[in-house]
Amino acid sequence: MNAESRRRRVFAVVAVAVSIATLGYLAFGSIGENLVYYWSPSELKDAGVDAVGANVRLGGLVVPGSIVHSGDSLALSFEVTDGSETVQVIANAVPPAMFRGGIGVVLEGTLLDNGTFESQRLMVKHDNEYRVPEEGDARSIKELVESMQFEETGP
Repeated sequence: MNAESRRRRVFAVVAVAVSIATLGYLAFGSIGENLVYYWSPSELKDAGVDAVGANVRLGGLVVPGSIVHSGDSLALSFEVTDGSETVQVIANAVPPAMFRGGIGVVLEGTLLDNGTFESQRLMVKHDNEYRVPEEGDARSIKELVESMQFEETGP
C-alpha cells in the first residue's frame, strides 16, 4: 500500500467519523430543546405533569360560547376541544380576524401547573381558498366584513 492510498483511506475514515459525530449531535444534542410538538387536547391531558412547562403546539376547535375578551389588555380566554377533552386557554396575543367559536386553531405555548394552557401565538386554521363575491352580489363592504365575524352566543 503506497502513501497516496493510505492518505485517501485516512481521509475517508475521518470524514465518516465527522459525519457520524455531527448526526449524533443533531439527534441527541440540544436540538431537542428547540423542537415544538403538536398535541391535541387529549394528548396534552394524557401527558399529565410531563406536559407542564413544555413548549408545545395545541390544536383543536374553539368551543363556541367560551370566548371571553379581557377589557383592559390583549388577553382573552377560551376553551379548545378535540371532541374528547377540553383545555382552558389564556392567549396573550391579538387574535386573527377570522378567530371565532367553532373554528380550528393552533396555539403555541405552555401548560401551566393549574391545567391552563398559556399561549403566546394563536393561529387560525382555514382552507386558504379565497372566494370573491359573485357578480350580482349587492352586499356592501360593511356587510361583507360582518359576514367574516361570528356572534358569540351564550350557553
